[in-house]
Amino acid sequence: MADMPKVQTLDDSLRWLDRLHQAARVQATGAWPLAAVLEHLAQSIEMSMDGYPQHRSELFQKTAGNAAFAFFKMRGQMSHGLAEPIPGAPSLGAGADWKPAAQRLRQAITRFNAHTGPLKPHFAYGPLPKGDFALAHTWHIANHQDEIVVG
Repeated sequence: MADMPKVQTLDDSLRWLDRLHQAARVQATGAWPLAAVLEHLAQSIEMSMDGYPQHRSELFQKTAGNAAFAFFKMRGQMSHGLAEPIPGAPSLGAGADWKPAAQRLRQAITRFNAHTGPLKPHFAYGPLPKGDFALAHTWHIANHQDEIVVG
């Protein structure tokens, strides 16, 4: 189970969460405990439906943010500072039990997949259609997989 492939879709992300629950050991190797990483991922998805608390300027979104998303889309993956919280987001939990955060992430993905209403602008990329938001969320999860060891 140590060589888990990177998620390619949000449905892959749900299967990845299943594998985390089945693993004998799961650990985050970055600055945040595993519960905080999973909570951060859930926050990002939830905020795409509920709204981000702080946004970069419209100029930033239309220039650097748009360029960054286009670059990630061209590469088919995202890379970002793995210890950077979402601007203005509530503090992340530091608890040792990661399973409630994994359940929150599962619920956020399920809710996003079923969501048919308008989405809120991304804090850095600005407005995105649902398909692009799904890509951004998938790449975000895949990027954080780099700091999660499953054994």
